[in-house]
Amino acid sequence: MTHTNPFGPLLLAALIPFGPVQAQQDAPFHCSTHGLEHLAPLHQNDPQRLQRIADDEAALEAYTQQYAQLSEAERGGNTYVLPVVFHIIHNNGPENISDAQVHDAIRVLNDDFNKLNADWDNVRPEFLGIVADVGITFRLAQLDPDGNCTSGINRIQSILTNDGTQDMKDLIQWPRDMYLNVWVCAYADGAAGYTLTPGSVNSSWAAAADGIVLLHNYTGSIGTSSVGRSRTLTHEVGHWINLRHTWGPTNEPGLASNCNEDDNVSDTPNTEGWTSCTLSGATCNSPLDNVENYMEYSYCSKMFTEGQKTRMLAALNSGTAQRNQLWQPSNLAATGTTGTDVLCAAAFTSDLREVCSGGAVQFTDVSYHGATTWEWTFPGGTPSTSTDQNPVVTYGSPGLYPVTLVVGNGNTQVSTQVNNYVMVMPAAGLAVPYSEGFEATTTLPNTDWAVNDVGGNGAFQLVGTTGYQSAKCVRLNNYVSSEGEIDELVSNTLDMSNASDIVISYRYAYAQRNTQNNDVLKLYVSKDCGESWSLRDILYGTGALNTASLQTSPFTPTSEAQWDESVVDNISTTYHVSEFRFKFEFESDGGNNLFIDNINVNGAPVGMAELVTEGSEGLSVVPNPAGANADLVMDLREGGALQVQVLDPVGRLVAQLPQRTLPAGLNRLALPVDALAKGVYLAVIRQNGRTQLTRFTKE
Repeated sequence: MTHTNPFGPLLLAALIPFGPVQAQQDAPFHCSTHGLEHLAPLHQNDPQRLQRIADDEAALEAYTQQYAQLSEAERGGNTYVLPVVFHIIHNNGPENISDAQVHDAIRVLNDDFNKLNADWDNVRPEFLGIVADVGITFRLAQLDPDGNCTSGINRIQSILTNDGTQDMKDLIQWPRDMYLNVWVCAYADGAAGYTLTPGSVNSSWAAAADGIVLLHNYTGSIGTSSVGRSRTLTHEVGHWINLRHTWGPTNEPGLASNCNEDDNVSDTPNTEGWTSCTLSGATCNSPLDNVENYMEYSYCSKMFTEGQKTRMLAALNSGTAQRNQLWQPSNLAATGTTGTDVLCAAAFTSDLREVCSGGAVQFTDVSYHGATTWEWTFPGGTPSTSTDQNPVVTYGSPGLYPVTLVVGNGNTQVSTQVNNYVMVMPAAGLAVPYSEGFEATTTLPNTDWAVNDVGGNGAFQLVGTTGYQSAKCVRLNNYVSSEGEIDELVSNTLDMSNASDIVISYRYAYAQRNTQNNDVLKLYVSKDCGESWSLRDILYGTGALNTASLQTSPFTPTSEAQWDESVVDNISTTYHVSEFRFKFEFESDGGNNLFIDNINVNGAPVGMAELVTEGSEGLSVVPNPAGANADLVMDLREGGALQVQVLDPVGRLVAQLPQRTLPAGLNRLALPVDALAKGVYLAVIRQNGRTQLTRFTKE
């Protein structure tokens, strides 16, 4: 039976609902097949565009019927290979699926379209004779549209992963006449995924919508997905090459009215459609429904029919939406999908880039594509060279070291060298107190500071045009960052093994671009050379991080008033170790630039900051926090000469009173605090060979 739909099976967003759709939260399964909502941003309800969609759908249907009448010989016996690119749209959440999960999704797709799935012969005997080997091979692209190396997997960080609409697709799309575009995200516009039929996107104005959108947990059978959800991409590709649901172009299976619809495939019985694996199901007066079809929602899909095969191959031979250009030999060569690997770039990763002396680094080859030989060079490492694919290298001496990799395939070689790739720090760290104003710094990274550009937007950089009471500091160009991008500035090791107290202070400057910007600056500490980290300070763009008025152009502080200070003193004695480290982590929320300067770590040595138990009671600063004036109140147990000093958190002298002789008992002296900047200080008294102190804050 054939039913004429004025717009055809548009926007086939049907997915096999193996459990609830997972996006921001669990939601009932929803399929948006019968409607124009996904194309609305492009057709804009223009009557001419809507009519063009209907005409293109009708033309493709006519071509399909003609193609079905051809003999196998007349069809040409073509081999169909389709280049595929996955765009992983993520915001550093679970939707940022692994390469392995993508490769598994391609494996499942190829098994299902080539009758290689292990369960195909378990279909009901009534349909076993028409289980189709469709004969389409899907390959991840090895060359991008410009002919450059690619893994066929792009990663784009964006909050639009939680949107899943055309806005998300507009972030990146490769030419649809060269690639099948697949977008993986956290939210697929209310479904587990969706796509569009060729006729609905044939027009040039609709090309930007062409492709498949998938939830990450419906992609492949591993990682965040599962075997039960792994046929989702198979289902969507069926729609993408012009298959309808087995019950026809409606949104809802299980309706009696579906018996009046049809999928335009002769060997799939008319059906109401199924949402459960009822193998004996029979509706619409059919002897038996094809419940196990990939275009069902039955939870047990495992086959296409021969009729569906013919319909899909017709779409691939049609010029509608340029499907017939994808599998041409010239395009396979241009996309690197001929079946012969294209060795075009050497590349590697590692489990660590910062280690303490004696630490080991595991290197992993990720070269593009098909390398069979490896030549590594590791200055400063043991071994210094290796021909292993994935060597382990130990570094003994502090410093910054490059890594070089040359790979070959027997015919050609390509190489890469990354300078300053490994930062090796002393196992017994730098002495404290430690102070960094960046005045003597000439470059970043260096032997004292590592930078991690997690978001790929440009790391912390040294600038020589501004600073706090100086000409230099570090800047993060957050003005060009995308929301959610993360950057780190990581210290060398410091020796805190003899510390009785750890105080970290730093100056910072930041501005919002609008009042909603809530960028976040965090400070972490580590007691094991950076293997693990613990949060100790957090500043928000809508709160303490904001030091200046709104800035719509790139922000640079122009006065001391646009800087503030944070003092971190909640670091326990478990961090009194020789491999102490700390790092700044910044997460962008679309605000303006961040500047950091005057980093100080005092790690007060035992003796300097000891609180003498027999005479420390009664020592205080009032008021605390101090304003323009403050007094030091002392209950002295004995009289004598007394020295009063004010120290900053790293133990530097910033103010003092002339030495004087005071009697025993209660005494009160005015402290010289008026000229002090905001922050935490120590008031210290020295009398008769004893040192006592108390901490206070200047506002």
